[in-house]
Amino acid sequence: MRCAVGCGHVHLGSDTAYGLDAVRGDPSHPVNNGLACGRGIRESADPDGSWLTRPLVRENGELRQTSWSTALSRASDAIADAMADDPDEVAVLGSGQQTNEAAYALGKLARGGIGTRHYDANTTLCMASAVKAYYRAFGSDAPPPTYDDVPEAETHLVWGANPAVAHPVMFRWIRQSADDGDLVVVDPVETETAGVADDHVAIDPGGDLALAQAVLGHLVETDRVDEAFVEAHTEGFDRVVDELPPVEEGASAAGVTLDAVEKLASLLDAPTLVYWGMGVNQSVRGTATAGALVNLCLASGNLGPGSGPFSLTGQANSMGTRVVSSKGTWPGHRPFEHPDHRRTVAEAWDVPVSRLPDDNGPGPVGMFESSPSVVWTVATNPLAGFPDATAAREVLDDAFLVVQDAFRSETVELADVVLPAATWGESEGTTMNMERTVSRVRPATETPPGVRQDLDIIADVAARVAPGLLPRPSVSPSELFDEFAALTAGTDADCSGLSYTRLDGERAVRWPAPDPTSEGGYRYYEDSAESGDPTWSFPTPSGKAQFSALSGSSLPDPTDESYPLTLTTGREADGYNTGVRTRSDTPDHPVARAHPDTIDAHRDAVADSEGDRRTTVVSRRASVPATLDPDDAVPPGVVWLSIHHPMTNRLTTPAVDPQSNEPNFKQCAVRLERPETTAASDRLPAEVSD
Repeated sequence: MRCAVGCGHVHLGSDTAYGLDAVRGDPSHPVNNGLACGRGIRESADPDGSWLTRPLVRENGELRQTSWSTALSRASDAIADAMADDPDEVAVLGSGQQTNEAAYALGKLARGGIGTRHYDANTTLCMASAVKAYYRAFGSDAPPPTYDDVPEAETHLVWGANPAVAHPVMFRWIRQSADDGDLVVVDPVETETAGVADDHVAIDPGGDLALAQAVLGHLVETDRVDEAFVEAHTEGFDRVVDELPPVEEGASAAGVTLDAVEKLASLLDAPTLVYWGMGVNQSVRGTATAGALVNLCLASGNLGPGSGPFSLTGQANSMGTRVVSSKGTWPGHRPFEHPDHRRTVAEAWDVPVSRLPDDNGPGPVGMFESSPSVVWTVATNPLAGFPDATAAREVLDDAFLVVQDAFRSETVELADVVLPAATWGESEGTTMNMERTVSRVRPATETPPGVRQDLDIIADVAARVAPGLLPRPSVSPSELFDEFAALTAGTDADCSGLSYTRLDGERAVRWPAPDPTSEGGYRYYEDSAESGDPTWSFPTPSGKAQFSALSGSSLPDPTDESYPLTLTTGREADGYNTGVRTRSDTPDHPVARAHPDTIDAHRDAVADSEGDRRTTVVSRRASVPATLDPDDAVPPGVVWLSIHHPMTNRLTTPAVDPQSNEPNFKQCAVRLERPETTAASDRLPAEVSD
C-alpha cells in the first residue's frame, strides 16, 4: 500500500535477484477489490530513490560503510549516555510508514525503555488537528463513517483536500456516487478534484474557519438545523451559535459570496459526507476548523450511514501509528493523563510507572525546539518535511543523529549513524487504513544482507539500552501484534479480537473488533430493532456529541508590502512524502505555480519574462530558487509549491496549532526576486539575518 486508502497489492518477487518483478491490485482484498493507482504500482515495483544497503557511520566528516555491530553500538551508546543524563535529551521520531508492529515496538522503547517525552511521529505533521477535533466532538479518534458510506451519500463535500491526486482509488468511489448527486470542492486552488466537481468554492487561503462558521450561521438563519438530533444527541450548540460572527462577516473573511454560503448550506439538506485533508489540518486554526466541519455535520443531522465527517489521511499507516505507537495516547487510545491507564501500560510492559511520561510531549516541532542531544528518526525525513527546515537542519547538525530508513534522504546526509531498513514488499506485519481496517502485509522478496527489518533494528537497540523490554531479534511480528492487541482490550480502539490467523482468513478487518467474530461499522451508532430509531452512544462524559467552540488563532505569517504573496503547498500526482522514492523525477529546483496575472505583476522578479521563468521565492525565513509555471488554476496573489520537493519547507513557518501541535504549512508570506539578486541557497533574507 502507498497511502491510507489501504489498497491490497499483490507483490511478485524476482526469481533471480532481490526486489519485485511486478505489483498489481489484489482482487481478493476487501478494501479495493483489485483496484490500484499508478503511484502505488510504480513506487513499489520500481522506485527511483537511492537504496540504503549497508550500515554507515560518520568518520572524519564522511559517511562510511561499517558493520551492523559497530553501527548499533554507536547509536545505542549515544542514546544510553543521553538518557542517563535526562531521558528528554533523546528525541525519537517515528512514521506512518512503519508497520503496526514496528510502530508499537518503537513507542514501547521510547516511552517504556528510554522514558522520553520527546517522542512523536511524522503523522502529527498531517493528522493531529483532525484527531483533536474528533476527540473534542466524540471522545474518541477516527472518522465515524467507513468506505461503505461513500456510495450511500448523496452529496460529497471535499474541503481542503485533493483526493483525485492523493487518493485516486477512493476518489473513483466518490465520483461514482456523485453521478447521482453532488460533488462540491472548497479550495483556494482549482485542483484536479475541483476540475471535475459540480461546483468549486474558491476560498481565500486561510479562510476555512470563517467559511465553516458562516455556513453554520446560515443553517441557523434559514431553519435548516436538525433540532431533534441536536437536542437528543449533542451538547454545546447554543454556546457555539451565540459566539458565531455574522454570516456576511464570515463570508467576507473567507473571500466568498453569500450565494456560495447558501450553496454549501443547501448541500447539507441531503445525506452528506464532508471530507477534509491537509488544507484544513495544516494550520494554526486546524483543530478549530476541523471542529467547525464536524459542527456542520452535527447541526444538519449529517451523522449516520451515508453521511458524516471523514478526514482523509495521507500516509499508509497513519491510523495504525495513532492507535498502537504511544505517541499521542497509549495503545488503544488510552489517555496519557489518566493514572489508571498509565498503570495498566506499565504493568503490561513490566516497567516502573514513574518511567512513563505523564503527558505526550510537545509535538515534533517542539521536540526540535528543545535542542535534544540525540535524535533518532525512523522512516522519515525531517530535514525536508519539517517547517522552517533551515532551523531543523541546525538542530540536526548539533545533535547526534541516528537515521533508520530504506532510502537515502537529506536527513541521511547529516546522520552520524545510518541503519538501513526494509520497506513495503520486504516486511512482515500489519497496517490500518483511514477507515480503521487492519490488513496483513507480507514480504514478497528477501532483502540484501546489509538490510534489516525495522522491528529487528528497534529490538536490537532496545536490548542495549533497555534490556528485557523487547524480545531480542529476530522478533516475531505476530507475537508483538498479539501483545499490542491484548493491550487494547476494552478500549475505544479494541483490536483484541484480531490475530494473524483471523487476518490470514478474512484478509482485512475493521476495528473495533473485541472478539474473534465482530467487526466495526459506523461508529457510535446502532440500529434499534424494536423502535426502528438509531441509538447513539459517544465515549464522552455525558454520552453526547460535543459542539466545538474553538475560535482559532490568528494566521502567523501575514502578507505585507515586503512579502505581498501567499505561499500554499499541495500534493502532486506521483509524489509521496518528501519524494525520496522518486528522486529521478524531482527537479533540482521546485516548480512554482502562479496565476499569469501574478507573474505579470512581478515580471521584474523573473530572469527573462520572454522564456526563462527562473525566480527566487523568499519568505521571512529563507529563499529558494524556483521556476514559475503560469497556471490559471492558482488564484492571483498565491504561489503554489509541491509538498514533495525537499526545498519547499525551507520557506514555511514553524508556528503550530495550539491544540494539536500541527504546523501551519499552508499559508506563509513570500515575495519573488530575480535570481541574480538572491543567492540560490537556503540563506535567510537580509532583514532577518543576524
